[in-house]
Amino acid sequence: MSIDELKAALPDYAKDTRLNLSSVTTTSSLTGRQLWGTVLASALATRSGLVIAAVSEEATARLSAEAFTAAKAAASIMAMNNVYYRAVHLIGDETYATLPARLRMTVIGDPGVDKADFELWCLAVSAINGCGRCLESHEQVLRGSGLPRDRIQEALRVAAVVNATAMTLDAEAALLTA
Repeated sequence: MSIDELKAALPDYAKDTRLNLSSVTTTSSLTGRQLWGTVLASALATRSGLVIAAVSEEATARLSAEAFTAAKAAASIMAMNNVYYRAVHLIGDETYATLPARLRMTVIGDPGVDKADFELWCLAVSAINGCGRCLESHEQVLRGSGLPRDRIQEALRVAAVVNATAMTLDAEAALLTA
């Protein structure tokens, strides 16, 4: 399945999602690597087999092997970090924030691709997973690396649209079996 097939599979009530999916994958201000790494990491974060399959097919053709692996690594490491740091934040006792996490996360320091690209992918996954602490942290790193706000916002748009696509298609599949 391809992105075009994903768009075609979206029902009429999700026309906005379909048009947004088309827009974010064809008219993005992100570089090709930034865009397709964001799309791939976001798809992985949705956990939707259908969306992951379609996106990975297109991303394979658009990303180097190193970038493809780094996007997967971003989704994996943020699956752990988003749970931990969101929980520490939501507990509300700042003492937890002062304790060492003792979680291995060396891939963030050496992701195998441009660090700003990796941070962008981590930001997108953090948006899907709803971790405010991680969003703040990755946004600060991205801004410090010189990435303008409109590009950061573009990654957030991509994450939102990929997430909506996954939710809609998975919900439709579930309704068929209900």
